[in-house]
Amino acid sequence: MAGLEELSREELIALVERLLESNAKLTERVKQLERQVSRNSANSSMPPSTDDLPGRATPAAKPAKRADRKRGKQKGAPGSAMSWAVPDTTVPHRPSGNCGCGADLAFAEDLGVERSHQVHDLPEVRLTVWQHDVHRVRCACGTEHLGSLPDEVPDSPLSYGPNLRSLVVYLLVYQHVPVQRCVQLIADLTGGKGPSGGFVHGMLTRCARAVNEVVAVIRSLITMAHVAGFDETTLRVGPAGSRRRYVLSASTETATVYHLGGRDLDSFADAGILPGFAIAVHDRYSNYFHSRWENLAGHQACVAHLLRDFADAAETYPDEHWPKQAQRALRGLIKAWHQAREKRLAEIDPRVSGPLITEFDNAVKVGISRVPRVPGPPSSTAQRPGRELLEFCRDRQGDVLRFSGDTRVWPTNNISERNLRPTKTQQKISGRLTSEDITQDRLNIRSYIDTARKQGVNVMTALRQAITGNPWQPALPPPI
Repeated sequence: MAGLEELSREELIALVERLLESNAKLTERVKQLERQVSRNSANSSMPPSTDDLPGRATPAAKPAKRADRKRGKQKGAPGSAMSWAVPDTTVPHRPSGNCGCGADLAFAEDLGVERSHQVHDLPEVRLTVWQHDVHRVRCACGTEHLGSLPDEVPDSPLSYGPNLRSLVVYLLVYQHVPVQRCVQLIADLTGGKGPSGGFVHGMLTRCARAVNEVVAVIRSLITMAHVAGFDETTLRVGPAGSRRRYVLSASTETATVYHLGGRDLDSFADAGILPGFAIAVHDRYSNYFHSRWENLAGHQACVAHLLRDFADAAETYPDEHWPKQAQRALRGLIKAWHQAREKRLAEIDPRVSGPLITEFDNAVKVGISRVPRVPGPPSSTAQRPGRELLEFCRDRQGDVLRFSGDTRVWPTNNISERNLRPTKTQQKISGRLTSEDITQDRLNIRSYIDTARKQGVNVMTALRQAITGNPWQPALPPPI
């Protein structure tokens, strides 16, 4: 470099020190950027949809499935094959024409059905118009009486019936069809013009009003449950979708409820779904551990999230064995939990869980010794990758392995994550939601639908009951 020969020894030393300092900063910056692009759905909480983003490292290939697991339907999984049903219409197929002897087969003796074939199909959809005539009659005594309309028939001269109104809500909320496409779809099915966009929008408010009391009951049922899963996801709402809000969810195996708010403590409280006594399954978000929830019975950290975090540690420290050891122990406990649950055991057999818990505990201890803590204030000091994960597993082992001692507690929060996915589907298909009130109406209807579906009720039946003013009511949970 020109001019270096003119520098004194002290100036050269200072220059080298500055270059070394700058190089160290750049090296650290490169490490941070490499770590950012290495994040994917297998080693972080990022959704699978981000794995295909430019520059993003793709997840490592999953190990081959066990040889003892065959393709197709697994043992115990519900079947989906068609079953023989009582026919609505029977069509006889008799031989026609003439026999070789010349006799007409129309007069041949019927020896019975040789075999039967059932075809399951939908009837052709067409709009049926029901005209309700309200009659006035006069008794022999001279008193006149006027007939009355059924509850499901509005007082207006022209209206849509409960089946079509239920279909509108079903398409909007459950299948995420945009308003104009909903109008066009109904028009194509019925051979008519279809309802107006205003009518479709209005049905959301009417249906939400009809299910409000049911949603309040669902919240109470979740609070009473032994275990409930919690999750949250972002949603764009407001003019031009400029405001980012959060959809908070609470789920059990038989109920679900959603709330639109922030990711703050007040929003969690306003949702009215964080239970007072249940065990909460979640992703370790700090709000769930706040002292404000003093009556919370306990926690279960989602083991699926822990496995992804240990996968990240394995990539960060490729020469270390403790990340894979922790993963192996957790996967073994999950498998044992499923086996114990199938046998209706209250807990995993200690002879099975004991060695796995010891293996996990040893992995955490080794990791703590290999990944030292960076000194400094916790709020402003970034720790080395995996350090906070290890401290959580050490300090809250009961909240990590609670499921091993109680098979009613799920090891993962997959049930809550599955319930929230339709919210992102709605946003991707229909775009932003312009009104927070309408968005909450959608979420209330979704709470009603998801709970009904979990309890084996047909979604269209539940919506029809709500539309006609007699909403379905969830069943009470069995005693704990």
